[in-house]
Amino acid sequence: MAVLTEEQSMLRDAAKSWVQEKSPVTAFRKVRDSGAELGYDVAAWNEMAEMGWAGVIIPEEFGGSNFGYLSLGLVLEELGRTLTASPLIASGLAGASALILGGSDAQKGEWLPKLADGSAVATLAVDEGPHHRPDKVEASVSGGKLNGKKVFVLEGMAADVFVVSAKDGGNIELYLVKADAAGVSRQKLSLADSRGAANVTFENVAVSDADKLSGGAALLEKVLDRARAGLSAEMLGAAIQAFETTLDYLKTRVQFGQVIGSFQALQHRAAKMFTELELARSAVEAALAAIDADSPDVPELASLAKAKMGDTFHLVSNEMVQMHGGIGMTDAHDAGFYLKRARAAEAAFGNQAYHRDRYARINGY
Repeated sequence: MAVLTEEQSMLRDAAKSWVQEKSPVTAFRKVRDSGAELGYDVAAWNEMAEMGWAGVIIPEEFGGSNFGYLSLGLVLEELGRTLTASPLIASGLAGASALILGGSDAQKGEWLPKLADGSAVATLAVDEGPHHRPDKVEASVSGGKLNGKKVFVLEGMAADVFVVSAKDGGNIELYLVKADAAGVSRQKLSLADSRGAANVTFENVAVSDADKLSGGAALLEKVLDRARAGLSAEMLGAAIQAFETTLDYLKTRVQFGQVIGSFQALQHRAAKMFTELELARSAVEAALAAIDADSPDVPELASLAKAKMGDTFHLVSNEMVQMHGGIGMTDAHDAGFYLKRARAAEAAFGNQAYHRDRYARINGY
């Protein structure tokens, strides 16, 4: 586990106590059952923003705390434990990163303060098919008009501004497009994990050089790597909670006159989960620390973290359902929530196969 500064420890502890008090899994269940249009509790998101979480990576001059990606990862890990739904990854991480790394002074001045205080939500509109293929872009800009369709846009219904990838003169560029711009339409999606997502269509949307971020395809990869590392941190928190809940059950459930945790077969499975989680934590924290250090190996570490965390969360969420037996199969128990979140999070920003392939290519295999 990374050695934390005093400020980071305080941030993590604050996140831990807020999540347990204000946002337990029962709060997520309530959001799901209410069929909330945005897929998250707006009041809870406003509280998070007030605590400064939306501005953790945003420079101080724009209202953030410039605390770094590892610090934001600590918050995301705690939110993951109780499956708290929020636009923090889409807006406070991915959207903010795009502006910090590629925005002009005017773009930063307009949007970063709003993202930092939570009054605006930004998100990436990148994928166009069922699989994550950021290099496969059909959306295009020609004659000052953007046309195309983006699918599975995280927080797509809540977003005030989209960071859209589009071909311009044969090159991939990123554009800032306001959600209320003429020609933008969105369709709400119902995902397995009940989070907010949308398909977004851009039809003759007026864009100019003032809307373009600088950096093109290289910027897109940098932003995606930050999103992948952050999502991995959230998945780590969820997987750890799923494991701890299962472990408690093994210690209390009595079958055949004895506690089921005394059965060696279950002990071996629990030990495997524990070791996989420790390895996954190392990968996630290495990726976040590399981003903070602006290290050249961020791409491979981000892919390693996402692939490893995907495998680990998949395993632990499966075991959670299986070891809880019949009750684990019911909607009354939380196990299903963790399983569904695992599947949706695995697919976002590239699944295990995508990142194993990318890791191999980066390392010249």
